[in-house]
Amino acid sequence: MSAPSSNELLSYLDTQGLIDFTQRLVRIPSVNDPATGSTELGAAHAVIELAEGFGWTPIIDEVRQGRPNVIIQLRGSTPGPHLIFEGHTDVVSEGSRDLWDFDPYSGDIVDGRLLGRGSADMKGGLAAMLFAARALQLSGELVGTLTLAALIDEEELMLGVKDFVAKGYCNEAIGAIVCEPEAGEICITQKGAIRLEVRLHGRISHGAMPTKGINPIPALMEVLTFAHETEVELQTQHGEDPLLGAISITPTVLQAGSRVQLNVTPSVAIADFDLRTTPVIDHSRLIDTFIAEVERIAKDTGCRGEVEVIDDRPPTAISPDADLVRSLTAAHRTVLSAEPTYGGVPGTTDGTILHRDAHLPVVVYGPGGKWIAHQANEFVEVAEVIAAAKVYLLAARELLHKS
Repeated sequence: MSAPSSNELLSYLDTQGLIDFTQRLVRIPSVNDPATGSTELGAAHAVIELAEGFGWTPIIDEVRQGRPNVIIQLRGSTPGPHLIFEGHTDVVSEGSRDLWDFDPYSGDIVDGRLLGRGSADMKGGLAAMLFAARALQLSGELVGTLTLAALIDEEELMLGVKDFVAKGYCNEAIGAIVCEPEAGEICITQKGAIRLEVRLHGRISHGAMPTKGINPIPALMEVLTFAHETEVELQTQHGEDPLLGAISITPTVLQAGSRVQLNVTPSVAIADFDLRTTPVIDHSRLIDTFIAEVERIAKDTGCRGEVEVIDDRPPTAISPDADLVRSLTAAHRTVLSAEPTYGGVPGTTDGTILHRDAHLPVVVYGPGGKWIAHQANEFVEVAEVIAAAKVYLLAARELLHKS
């Protein structure tokens, strides 16, 4: 019996069910803000219910209380490769609703656009990977192992994917397709991210008698100058990556003193930094340089300096000739009748952890605008969600049938 053609295989995809489920996910406000009691739990329950309705047995791993990863491992009729599709269930806050032209959790479809927070980032991609897997299973073309990972906390510290890797779900996988919104680009590289906190401890004193203490704010200003000069130096040395743009070192949080006591010099001054890197940057060397300079400034100013590495996510890169990329390229051509664009992810995804901790090749490809994530009036084109599911389906068959 011959294998079904691409069109026959695509006929197993329930496009109406796919869009209905995407709407359902968007209508669940799974904002990543555990401090207020808002978590991914509702979205995770929706994925669990869908999986059980398909006859699957989802694995529910509670990474933090009330915050479960949902993992589905589908095994085919014969042995074969192990492929991972990955997405996340959390979204960022909608912010002020005054900025929205519609209910941020409406999930309505207007003029072909599915509206709402998380529609692009990334509930459309998450739904597409689940329905693509179901179609592959129904077609009888599932061989090997297909792991579907609906994970928590991508929008903060990526606790979900770190737990997923630590528990061995990536073992022997040939690679991962991360279903984040990239406007149909096949993203073969993504920026790395280093999150640092610098703390400079001085000695409190009266504002009228500053020489009786050590004010850490001037020392922190030196650190800020160093960070800016380092950014310029790296940008000059390496230029812009053709797919990722320039390296950046951005101070994002500054803390020192209190308005309640304007006449008191602070005992500590703090700055948080968000460093975004390209594959040419050695993270260890950059972090070591930062630490050494903070220690020098602290010594020169009489302060005590500390640098905390909050997170370290390396950049990723994969060859256009890799199997993951070639299979997605062929599927994209078939579904969209057009050549794909190869691109880079301007932020970081869970794929950085899959690459760092599980040493997996990673490609990022999914429905939704590349720059729309976290903005007000977020939407995803319905046609893009369906197209992505079709691409996932064709690419998965090709990858899992490789010997």
